[in-house]
Amino acid sequence: MSISTYTLPISGMTCASCAGRVERALLKVSGVQHAAVNLAAEQVRVETAAGNVAELIQAVEDAGYGVPVHTLELAVDGMTCASCVGRVERALLKVPGVRSASVNLASERAHVDVLGAVDPTALIQAVEAAGYEARTSGTERPDTGDAGRRMRRERAAVIAALALSAPLVIPMFGELFGLHWMLPPWLQLLLATPVQFILGARFYIAGWKAVRAGAGNMDLLVAIGTSAGYGLSLYQWWAAPAGQVPHLYFEASAVVIALVLLGKYLESRAKRQTSAAIRALEALRPERAVRVVDGREEDVAIAAIRLGDHVLVKPGERFPVDGEVVEGESQADEALISGESLPVAKTPGDRVTGGAINGEGRLLVRTTALGGETVLARIIRLVEDAQAAKAPIQKLVDKVSQVFVPAVLIIACFTLAGWLLAGAPADVALINAVAVLVIACPCALGLATPAAIMAGTGVAARHGILIKDAEALEIAHAVNAVAFDKTGTLTSGQPRIVHLLAVDGNEASLLQQAGALQRGSEHPLAQAVLHRCAEEGLAIATVRRSQSLTGRGIAGELDGRSLALGNRRLLDDSGLQPGALNADAHAWEAEGRTLSWLIETAPQSRVLGLFAFGDSLKPGAAKAIADLEARHIRSHLITGDNRGSARAVAEALHIDSVHAEVLPADKAATVSALKQGGAVVAMVGDGINDAPALAAADVGIAMGTGTDVAMHAAGITLMRGDPRLVPAALEISRLTYRKIQQNLFWAFIYNLVGIPLAAFGFLSPVVAGAAMALSSVSVVSNALLLRRWKPGA
Repeated sequence: MSISTYTLPISGMTCASCAGRVERALLKVSGVQHAAVNLAAEQVRVETAAGNVAELIQAVEDAGYGVPVHTLELAVDGMTCASCVGRVERALLKVPGVRSASVNLASERAHVDVLGAVDPTALIQAVEAAGYEARTSGTERPDTGDAGRRMRRERAAVIAALALSAPLVIPMFGELFGLHWMLPPWLQLLLATPVQFILGARFYIAGWKAVRAGAGNMDLLVAIGTSAGYGLSLYQWWAAPAGQVPHLYFEASAVVIALVLLGKYLESRAKRQTSAAIRALEALRPERAVRVVDGREEDVAIAAIRLGDHVLVKPGERFPVDGEVVEGESQADEALISGESLPVAKTPGDRVTGGAINGEGRLLVRTTALGGETVLARIIRLVEDAQAAKAPIQKLVDKVSQVFVPAVLIIACFTLAGWLLAGAPADVALINAVAVLVIACPCALGLATPAAIMAGTGVAARHGILIKDAEALEIAHAVNAVAFDKTGTLTSGQPRIVHLLAVDGNEASLLQQAGALQRGSEHPLAQAVLHRCAEEGLAIATVRRSQSLTGRGIAGELDGRSLALGNRRLLDDSGLQPGALNADAHAWEAEGRTLSWLIETAPQSRVLGLFAFGDSLKPGAAKAIADLEARHIRSHLITGDNRGSARAVAEALHIDSVHAEVLPADKAATVSALKQGGAVVAMVGDGINDAPALAAADVGIAMGTGTDVAMHAAGITLMRGDPRLVPAALEISRLTYRKIQQNLFWAFIYNLVGIPLAAFGFLSPVVAGAAMALSSVSVVSNALLLRRWKPGA
């Protein structure tokens, strides 16, 4: 029985009795053999046979003390597949003091929970010993250039590999038409060698790292298979009698490397999208602010702002901090933060959120939150945490390759030994062994997934569905619940007049008077009034002495009368009562509508009418929900808007469940709750406030008409912003995933049937190479059938 020793830091101990309580608590844990507390060092040394660190920590906490846990983040370079992730995690977990390690392949980050203080150097050395590069997060990688330059280099390598491989593969296609010719061996060698050892060097390097770690991956398969083809070609050329043209396999090795390089390039492009969401969120933070000190205005960096400082926010600027309005009246466009579709009035005492946009007034704001405590910073953390979470799907090919590679090597060795023991000549035994390696070449395995993904994403893009994340494409086929944001997703995001009521019954006159007051205003509600006037062909007069009533509305003189249009506060300040409009006002408020009152203040003081503003449904919203229902996919509405508005939209569209008045953090929590209930969730949204939920969902779907942040956080973007594309995106995902399954099935069948035939000598290397080529052709041809797909077909 092996005994593990752990040294845990302890906080909260003050005397010897504390040490005794900790020791007694630990000795009660199953498997603990010995526990000794060092009170001066504030740590305990535990010997246990169970390796149960979590139970040890829980025992200390139950005794009333703490075990400090710190989180470190490392940037890890050189990972290529899921097996790499596992190797890095295992290496980090071996470092003393590491409680847990989670590696994200997409962001190339490792989140490590450490007990007490651990030197990051030890973690970096552990990663480097596993065959990868690591650095503390935020440290630039030396001598590598920017990401764009690296992508250009990868693209150049793909183009070069395809160009060099094309002359080698053309004669193979000529065989189909009875044309028997090939390039001279020396020319084939000249074309294939740079592909094999220069452009394909990355596969040798990554494959060697896998061997050192005692594992296998697709890189190792590529290196072994192509090296076998290349080596066999050299052998055949060397062993051929003088004057005889041998059959060579340079084209097989070169084409495999070229196609796999293409797949790797496409994978790299998709991985870059994941970190863009964080960069876009951080771009919303203003870098500078205007601080007011003793009446003086000074332009300072955000880092210089302190809690309680007064910050001046001019019209049209973003709020640099979270705070409370001290002076001034304005409106704030918080649609990107809270999901509220209409500007929110801000008066002294109201709170404002950093990142929101100030309206027409100047505001003096007292700072209440800075740095990591702001709403925007918390949203950024939510996106980071969601992106750092483990994906639910595992890469099948990488998992199988860990067993497939050593199995093929063993079969090849047994083939060689078996034929030699049977008395066969050495060259026959070698050719049969190489035939096993050639037919086991991972070309079809390597193409099975990327070929289907390329075809699926290509046809989807032609129909306005941009799939940036191959993982999202694989997961989306299993979605059985779709959660929609409301504003800008199912609705247009532009307010309009839903109801209007004139006290005297003349609604046209009511519209004309309201339009005259709103003439020239850029306020969203004013635009709704003016748009309605234009629709009905009403003439709009010009008012005199127009003035903005900040936080209440607008006023002016028309035909010798003083009129005003605004919210309930305007009505109350004027000492007027709703009167006969009271019942309608309550009913429309219950629907979630925004109300505006038109009143006359002189020569009489009276209410003239009432307007109710709402957001219109997108034309395709009802069809989208109906299509999802037809596919037995439940629909959910998650919105920051009020319950009345959310309920009205849900009833109009027949949505299954409603979650209203939900904050950004709660949106992600709601999506997580659906996932915990067994649902595979797709989240559809368009705003910054949707970003955490988009990242937390199994599949994030962003409206292309929304914010860049939402599109970066999502794996799928609907370029036309049409809700009908949501079921279409799930359908093309389902078809693509089916193609992936079919391709992998055929790729494995070729190997499962071909390898035994090659081992028993029924397949020559020539036939094995042809079978390998046929497997690739069948995989690509099957994937290209996706090009026939059309939305709704």
